[in-house]
Order: sequence, then C-alpha cells, then structure tokens
Amino acid sequence: MFRNITPVVQNLLLINIVLFVVSGFLFPQLNQWFALYYIGSQYFKPFQFLTYMFIHADFWHLFSNMFGLFIFGPLLEQFLGPKKLLILWMVCGVGSGVLYSGYNIYRMNSFESTVEQFQANPDPERFNQIVIENRGFFDRKVFDFVDEFSRNPEDPMKITQANQTLNAILDIKGNIPMVGASGALFGVLIAFAMLFPNTQLFLLFPPMPVKAKYLVLFYGLYTIYNVLNNNPMDNVAHFAHLSGLLIGGILVYKWKKDRNSFY
Repeated sequence: MFRNITPVVQNLLLINIVLFVVSGFLFPQLNQWFALYYIGSQYFKPFQFLTYMFIHADFWHLFSNMFGLFIFGPLLEQFLGPKKLLILWMVCGVGSGVLYSGYNIYRMNSFESTVEQFQANPDPERFNQIVIENRGFFDRKVFDFVDEFSRNPEDPMKITQANQTLNAILDIKGNIPMVGASGALFGVLIAFAMLFPNTQLFLLFPPMPVKAKYLVLFYGLYTIYNVLNNNPMDNVAHFAHLSGLLIGGILVYKWKKDRNSFY
C-alpha cells in the first residue's frame, strides 16, 4: 500500500509529520509563530497564510488530514501530474486562509459593533443575550453575574464589570489561531469528486459503499450548515473547509475546460 504513494503526496506527508513532531516536542513556539491569527491580532504575520496549513492542533487533527491526503492524493497526482497536485494543495490551503481571514474580519467587526452598542447603552437583557450567543467563552461565574446585573441595572460597578467582560471576550476572539491543512484537503476532495465522480468509496462509519460525488456533496452541505449555524461551542473553522471546496472546484473546472494543460 505504501509503495503506491506518489512523490508530492509523500513529501507533503513528511513535512506535516516532521513539523508536528518538532512543534510538539522541540520548538513549541512554532505553534504560535506559524498559526494563522486574526489580522488585527498582535500575533499576526503575513507568512502565516502559508505556514498555518503545516501546523496541527493534535495527533487526530494531523491524522485525519494526512489520511485524507494519503487516500485521495496519489490517484490525483497520477492523473493531474505532480505540479498540478502541488498547486491544488497550496492554492486551496493559502486561499482558504485568506478567505477565512476575510470572514473573521467580518465576524470581529460585527462583535466589536455589538460591544460598542452595549457600552453606549448598558442593558442587562442585551448583556444576557450576548453571553448566550457566545456561551463557549464564558464560565459559570458570568451567568451568576448576569442575574446580579439584572437586579442592579444602574449599578456603576456592575456596568463596569460587564464592559470589562465583553472587552476580555473581544480580546480572546481576536487571538484564537487557525491551524491545519483541512482547507487544502477539502480542495483535494472536491477535485477527486469532480474527476472521479462515480468511484466507489467504502466508508468505515457507517460501513457502506458510497460514490465520491455523493460523499463530497454530503461534506459540502454539512459544512454550509455549520457555517450558517455558527455554533459558539464549535472550534472547527468550517468556513475554511468551505473555501477549500470552492477554490478546488474552480481550479479543477478551469483545468477540465483546458484539457491541453493536462500532463
């Protein structure tokens, strides 16, 4: 099985695995340097649009991305050629980071506006709504404070504490990094589905065969649902996954129109 690994897939696997080991055991500071931060964060650097896709949160994060590359990458490399597979992986990875950053700017600006509106008109009911919408960032003490604030809406100390709480969440939101090659992998998935749509894939959970086009369609719809749902408890960058699907689809569509470019 491992003898069928193609050169680009093999090199990408090695780079990601080596960096995971190095950042996990030798130079943990690489996780902060290479992760992709919100553009307004003090930790943001332009090179992170490239480096974030080679850093993973934990073993299972790495395993899932590399397993997908290992399964779908070799056939794509044989069909497209090494150069185009590498272009697909890198463009989808970097492009996902860029599009996700734009989406993150929109989310941060929206939350900043919410905080400013509350500070201009401190209202316990509005504070409670913000806490519920961002419950993943709060501990139990904040919910106890909501009750106290509701009973004392004019108390200057309660208003100050509420403002401090929201400013702290704003700071936390602005410094949550994104890592992983999922955007690049989703580009590979859509490419595989577009080029080999009727290829039968056997799932482990549930154990059943499914055509590639239906599997990717399910992933796409599931990703769109999660983007729209925007669950504050979910720390997966679903918009980056959706971006990978979109960019990969556009690339393969262009390549399929210009068949003379295949080699």
